[in-house]
Amino acid sequence: MPFFDSNGVKIHYEVAGEGPPIMLVHGFASSLNGNWVITGWVKRLVDAGRKTIALDCRGHGESDKPHEPGAYSGESMSGDVVNLMDHLAIEKADLFGYSMGGWISMELMTRHPQRFRRVVLGGVGSVSRGATESSAIASALSADDASAVSHPVGQRFREFAESQGNDLKALAACVSRPRSPLDAEMLGKVRLPVLVAVGEKDDLVGRADALVAAIPGARFVSIPDRDHLTVVPDPRFKEAILSFLAEEPFA
Repeated sequence: MPFFDSNGVKIHYEVAGEGPPIMLVHGFASSLNGNWVITGWVKRLVDAGRKTIALDCRGHGESDKPHEPGAYSGESMSGDVVNLMDHLAIEKADLFGYSMGGWISMELMTRHPQRFRRVVLGGVGSVSRGATESSAIASALSADDASAVSHPVGQRFREFAESQGNDLKALAACVSRPRSPLDAEMLGKVRLPVLVAVGEKDDLVGRADALVAAIPGARFVSIPDRDHLTVVPDPRFKEAILSFLAEEPFA
């Protein structure tokens, strides 16, 4: 398994295929394997002639799992992606983030636009998760007994996190991380081609209208009858995103 050091945090990553590179950033409580390999994304991208570079975000998968919220700042998590690109001598790549990875990708496209060609924001809505809900999720993940969790969203996250074999204390720290509000002014300066892609029945992220409107020229696709988890492997989701990525020769 390849690893690299990102400012003192050991990050696991995998590279597959040859061709124009694309960085893949997974969702909360998932991993590069759960989000990209099992769902068929890596195979589909490799078959399309792309080099895929996927990392386990800090706190997830095979990467280090700090238990301090400060280790999961937006700058630190997006910095892991840029540091991995530097480690692999990749000057510019396409970028595809899902859910938490979508928020990390927004940080990347606003602060490091010169490193990316096209951006896919999957499984993200119009606003970031509120402090009250984040606190409920953190409490659910920190609870000694899952049966004591009563908050419905907290229950869903606890069940999913346990099903993936996660370090619950690391995830609680991650969801409690210092957050900066989404900067509409910075999004308004984005000049990269951006696609926002969600499942029509995704009730975790809400409507994406405001997000799409905030990014000049951003496009939107909604996959019918799919929710936050079931949209990821859907062939229609794959085709919409691959079509967007293939619109211009990579330069």
